[in-house]
Amino acid sequence: MVRLSVARDVLQAVRELELPIEEIEPEIARRVLRLSTPSLRRVINATGVVLHTNLGRAPLRAFEPVAGYSNLEYDLATGKRGKRDEHYVPLLTELLGVAAIAVNNNAAATYLVLKALAEGGEVVVSRSELVEIGDGFRIPDIMEQSGARLKEVGATNRTHLEDYSRAISTSTKMLMRVHPSNFHQTGFVGKPTLQELAGLARQQSLPFYEDLGSGCLMDLKPHGVDEPLVKDSLAAGVSLVSFSCDKLLGGPQAGIIAGDPDLVAKIRRHPMYRALRLDKLAVQALSDSLRALVVGDYLSLPGLRMLMLPLGKIEARARAMAPRINGATVIEGESVLGGGSTPDQSIPTWLIAISGPVRRLEKQLRASNPAVVARIEKDQLLIDLRTVLPEDDETLAAILEGYARSM
Repeated sequence: MVRLSVARDVLQAVRELELPIEEIEPEIARRVLRLSTPSLRRVINATGVVLHTNLGRAPLRAFEPVAGYSNLEYDLATGKRGKRDEHYVPLLTELLGVAAIAVNNNAAATYLVLKALAEGGEVVVSRSELVEIGDGFRIPDIMEQSGARLKEVGATNRTHLEDYSRAISTSTKMLMRVHPSNFHQTGFVGKPTLQELAGLARQQSLPFYEDLGSGCLMDLKPHGVDEPLVKDSLAAGVSLVSFSCDKLLGGPQAGIIAGDPDLVAKIRRHPMYRALRLDKLAVQALSDSLRALVVGDYLSLPGLRMLMLPLGKIEARARAMAPRINGATVIEGESVLGGGSTPDQSIPTWLIAISGPVRRLEKQLRASNPAVVARIEKDQLLIDLRTVLPEDDETLAAILEGYARSM
């Protein structure tokens, strides 16, 4: 059927003079090949951007998907219906010490929290936190879709506790704080602490929700990453937090909602939870990643391992590879976290810098198998081995060696 459909399309292109008649057979072959070849391919990320949004953010550690049937929603012990949450909720509870559920990303988590807890009422948010993240996702827009009404307080650069207090009325359903994942403010700026806002929320018997964005579960400051910890927000008295799983947690795309057990239970009962819940592959991938964190096997998660990679090891790998590549030198540089997680935060690294017709080389690398994605700066092609899996070093070296020799 596919071949027949393709043949019809090609013949129509010939009739409309878009294709010469002698190209009929080659064009049919090209189109069938495109349709029968998977477009989702493995990529060697040599950009140095650890959480590369276009390359799937946090790289997953290898795991074997359960083939065929599984006990996704079946309790093998009792022989009765189970819940898919049970494959990951105990792990989240162990890590965070609170109730938690997961949906398909943090945008969905934000929407569901607002929909379940604030629909028809007002949510108080500082003007400095009305952010837009990737692909046009804006806090005011998602709030409008949830049915909650935005109550802006403060100024762009400074918001005071009194601003929140004055804005609270009988229509208020929630106080909300949004972590500015993809930018930061400096200079004459200020906002209340989490403890202050939590205290105000308790006074007014309101939930206090924080959209944390990247979801850092362990202290990465020793490795050059300064991000708020989920546990710190919960300890400060925040009622609910939500965060991504495919950033600093190092897992698959998913969004976690965690905090007060009554609020989490209410959110889980909402009809939209079913529409936004994880599928079986995400459940397995998330459980696998969380289990590594629970047992302290941080280095088995590639994204975290890349962030913690000692500078000396990157330099040694770069100096071992560079002599094989024409026009290559080893220079100091910086890796970037990316993924909209930590603005302007970078980590020292060592780069292989290649001179010559670098734009042609960069294009050739993208067409290789596996595809190699690098970056160009100051007329040099830069290879950052921080984001290259060590087992890919030989493959990458062979690809670079061949292409560089042909330049």
